[in-house]
Amino acid sequence: MYIRMMGAEGLRRATEVAILNANYIAHRLEEHYPVLYRGANGTVAHECIVDVRQLRAPAGIEVEDIAKRLMDYGFHAPTVSFPVAGTLMIEPTESEAKAELDRFCDAMIRIREEIRAVERGEMDRKDNPLKNAPHTAPSVIADAWAHGYSREQAAYPAPWTREHKFWPVSARVNSALGDRNLVCACPPMEAYV
Repeated sequence: MYIRMMGAEGLRRATEVAILNANYIAHRLEEHYPVLYRGANGTVAHECIVDVRQLRAPAGIEVEDIAKRLMDYGFHAPTVSFPVAGTLMIEPTESEAKAELDRFCDAMIRIREEIRAVERGEMDRKDNPLKNAPHTAPSVIADAWAHGYSREQAAYPAPWTREHKFWPVSARVNSALGDRNLVCACPPMEAYV
């Protein structure tokens, strides 16, 4: 139905805008993260693959840490470790407004600054906003706060998070354990009778 409604010209235009959006993100982030798979003219296709593997040694930061921290900024993480392990594959669609692309890029740049603080020794390699992300509302308002960074930095890392805060419902989980031990939260089959 989508293809039929868009038609040939609409699909062409949607593709052009998606490619433009990916290149805009690649351009905004290239000073902060290496971008993989550029063509001969330096552009990317409909996706921008950001390489974060070089952050492991100096900061102890993994791609999953960045993906989880993006939740604190109000974003669902892009595809992680595909097609290359240790990368983020960012695929902005044609429907993303420039303001939203800028907000995402600003979040990624702020996250890179947090990583630089770890690299410089200003933040602990194990107790930092990336390693403990995402931060839930109950964890931020609890009486005890045992981290070497502020609750404000955890919960409100950017100005827009004060106006339109997305609170993750759970803190970090062991991804590999979760992948191997699926738990269905659905009602039992009998409930559908």
